[in-house]
Amino acid sequence: MAAGEWLSIDGDSLRIEIKAQAGASKTEIAGVRDGRLRVRIAKAPQDGLANAELCRFLAAILGCPRGKVRLLRGEKSRLKTLAVPRSCAEKARALAPPG
Repeated sequence: MAAGEWLSIDGDSLRIEIKAQAGASKTEIAGVRDGRLRVRIAKAPQDGLANAELCRFLAAILGCPRGKVRLLRGEKSRLKTLAVPRSCAEKARALAPPG
């Protein structure tokens, strides 16, 4: 799938559409499916732990400060929309292999 389906530009930010799977054995990118970046998260979906781990993980792999990764939608859902600085565009596009 094309990156444009899960990654879009919104002003000074990038929006990343994610399908999260909490409670995994490790936090990792699991590809793209149905227009969303799939991310396995090694935290339980309780008390915001999985959301915090997702934001920490994305900040680390994109090389941006944790405070610049924002959860826009999906606090209590598997389907999430996050915003990251537009300066992370090149690294963000590389999260999922093309095709």
